[in-house]
Amino acid sequence: MGIMDLFRRSQSQVATQETRAVAPGYTAAVMAARENWISGTSGLAEVTAAVQTCVSLWESGLSLADVSGTDLLDRRTLAMTARALALRGEAVFLIRDRLIPAVDWDLSTRNGIPRVYRLGIPEAGGGRSENALAAEVLHFRIGSDNVTPWTGTAPLRRAQLSAQLLHEVETALRDVFKDAPLGSLIVPVPEGSTEDMAELRRGFRGRRGASLVIEGVAQAAAAGMHPNIGKSPDQLSPDLEKTLADKFLSEAKGAIFAVYGILPAMFAQNAQGPLVREAQRHLAQLVLQPIAGLMAEEATEKFGQAVKLDVVRPMQAFDAGGKARAFATMLGALAEAKAAGLDLATIKDAESFIDWAD
Repeated sequence: MGIMDLFRRSQSQVATQETRAVAPGYTAAVMAARENWISGTSGLAEVTAAVQTCVSLWESGLSLADVSGTDLLDRRTLAMTARALALRGEAVFLIRDRLIPAVDWDLSTRNGIPRVYRLGIPEAGGGRSENALAAEVLHFRIGSDNVTPWTGTAPLRRAQLSAQLLHEVETALRDVFKDAPLGSLIVPVPEGSTEDMAELRRGFRGRRGASLVIEGVAQAAAAGMHPNIGKSPDQLSPDLEKTLADKFLSEAKGAIFAVYGILPAMFAQNAQGPLVREAQRHLAQLVLQPIAGLMAEEATEKFGQAVKLDVVRPMQAFDAGGKARAFATMLGALAEAKAAGLDLATIKDAESFIDWAD
C-alpha cells in the first residue's frame, strides 16, 4: 500500500454509495401543482382572454424596444420579462454569458436591498438550484411597496376584486352554455296511452336544443275546453338578459384593461383610428416606457455601463399627423412674416422655435 492509496476510496466504499432515481413525471407533477403560483398570482383571471390580450400587448410592446448599451437584453428576453411582470410583477435572470431565467428564488436582504439569491433554474430533465450574489442577478419588479421593496406586485394582485369578478362572470356564462337546456321546449301534445307518452318522452330525453318535457294537454286544459286551445310551447332556455351578464362582463373587462394601462375604449366596436392611436400612445408613454426605465436602471447597475430602453419610438407612439399640421402652420406663419417685412431677429426666433418643435 503506497502513500497515494490513502487518498483513494476502496471498492467497498464505492459500492456503498447511494444512488436514487427520480420518476420522469415527478418534476412535471410538481410544476403542475405550482402552476398557479408560477404563471400568475391568483390562477383565476389569468386564463381569460382579456388578461391574455393585455399580456400580449405588454409582450409585443417591450419586445419592440430599442436597447442600447448591452446585447444581453434581446427580443426574446424582453418578451419573457414582459410576461413575467404582467402576471407575477417581477422577473429574475441570472447573468452569465447570457441571461438565464429563474423560475423560483429566495433572497437575503440588508436595508431592504437584496444581497444573495438562491435561484431555481429550469431544465428539461428537472430544475437545479444555484446561489448567486445580487450583482450577478437581474431582478426586474413593478408595483413594489415600502413594506417589501424587494418584491413586485402584478396588476391583477392590485385589483383582485375585479379579477375575481371577471373570473366568476366568465365561469358562470361558460356553465350556462355548457349545461343549460338552451333551445329546449315544453311541448303540449294530445293525451295518449301511458306507453305512448313514455316512448315519446324517451325519444326526446337528453337532446340538447330539443324538447325535453312532453306535457299532456288534458292535464292543463280547463274542463270543457278544447284541449289544444291556448297551449303553446314553453321555453326552457334561461333569460340571460335579466341577469345583466353582458353589462357585468364588459365592466369587468374594462377594469382589467384599465389596470394594465390599456384604454378600454380601444376594444369598443365603434372605435376609430384616432382612438386606437391614442390608446397605443397611452400604453407606450405612460405604462411601458416607465417600466422600461426601471429595467434600464437595474441593467445599468448590474452591467456597469449605461443601458437605455426606448419603447415610444419603435411603437410609433407619437402624433405624426398633428405634428405635420403644426409644422405646416409654422411654415405658413413664417412665410407671411417674411412677406410682411418683419425684422430678421424675429424671423430667426421663429426659425429656432421651429427647429426645437421638430
